[in-house]
Amino acid sequence: MKQHRLAAAVALVSLVLAGCDSQTSVELKTPAQKASYGIGLNMGKSLAQEGMDDLDSKAVAQGIEDAVGKKEQKLKDEELVEAFAALQKRAEERMAKMSEESAAAGKKFLEENGKKAGVTTTASGLQYEVVKKADGPQPKPTDVVTVHYTGKLTNGTVFDSSVERGSPIDLPVSGVIPGWVEGLQLMHVGEKYKLYIPSDLAYGAQSPSPAIPANSVLVFDLELLGIKDPAKEDAAAK
Repeated sequence: MKQHRLAAAVALVSLVLAGCDSQTSVELKTPAQKASYGIGLNMGKSLAQEGMDDLDSKAVAQGIEDAVGKKEQKLKDEELVEAFAALQKRAEERMAKMSEESAAAGKKFLEENGKKAGVTTTASGLQYEVVKKADGPQPKPTDVVTVHYTGKLTNGTVFDSSVERGSPIDLPVSGVIPGWVEGLQLMHVGEKYKLYIPSDLAYGAQSPSPAIPANSVLVFDLELLGIKDPAKEDAAAK
């Protein structure tokens, strides 16, 4: 199945590459041209994320040209199956190595970060700083809260931010990643925390986005704006 997905992805990328000797020869004016470029761009990013960023674009273009022109294929099916398997194996090995390196870097970061003044480490391994104190109520696991947040990697790269979107979000306390579940229940309404979430309390090896490498420690600037009142919400809905 992985081999078929890889083959399909390569074919889509090649739609953009076929017949083009260089990037400068590609026109991106019509909707079809722009969409074609978008397909290639998205698939290229996907392949790069899977560790397949060393594909030979000329060979890809040759393959699609032979297929469209109904020419005799230059490699036997058995050779292609073997090549796909080798490429997939190499990609998996690369991703495994990157995952291990990310986990090691995250562990080192948390060890050093936990020594900083103002940083508290809980029994689960979650680390937090109180940036702004307040005396509001604390949410329970069954509550829905309103928050503002900015999520970053340990190198400062922002991968998501309600602050940048200019709109806070409502979410169930128990419906988020474990690091948030714990962190939210430590907070009082009106407070701002900085959470340092170990990968096992975040997404672990299963990244939900290309912007978040596997086994990443996540850093969140989190503000608890309010706790929803279920009774009032139910009354308003009637």
